[in-house]
Amino acid sequence: MTVLSDRDIKKAISSGKIVIQGLQEEHIGPSSIDLRLGNKFMVFKHAEVTHIDPRENAKDELMSLIEIPEGQSFIIHPGEFVLSNTMEYVKLPGDMVGRLDGRSSWGRLGIVIHSTAGSIDPGFEGQLTLEMANISKVPVKLWPGSRICRLTFDMLSSPSENPYNTRKGSKYLKQTGPQPSRISGD
Repeated sequence: MTVLSDRDIKKAISSGKIVIQGLQEEHIGPSSIDLRLGNKFMVFKHAEVTHIDPRENAKDELMSLIEIPEGQSFIIHPGEFVLSNTMEYVKLPGDMVGRLDGRSSWGRLGIVIHSTAGSIDPGFEGQLTLEMANISKVPVKLWPGSRICRLTFDMLSSPSENPYNTRKGSKYLKQTGPQPSRISGD
């Protein structure tokens, strides 16, 4: 696989091969695009939930959605895990994989941007859900609109036979806002 350079990213965007709604040109780096933090956060109802059973997924019973008004922040406490999303809406072609990484500046504050899901399938379309955790010993303010992660692009050796947007059972296609686990659909 080949990682796209800024020149190739711009070419893919201008041709419509990659679609990133809400992209700001100055967020294109040498080999990636910085994406911004959305204003919606899902938090576990830890005081009400005795356990999580992945076979019985009931998001309303497990998590609460918090929407942060413009100009305000969300505080993520030490040891806390939350879901959020990117402001940008991403659409990848069937011959490209996206890789999501946290930005180093946030990592140096103890903020992990994704716990496991760092790969975006060929054919995916939607806002990206961020699996965020604070591994430091102090609370950190998260400001919606901040550049929170970066997306790189790898070309496949050939187009996928069964990209995400045509695969039966694609649970997160065209998602907007943070989406909880749909593992019970496996």
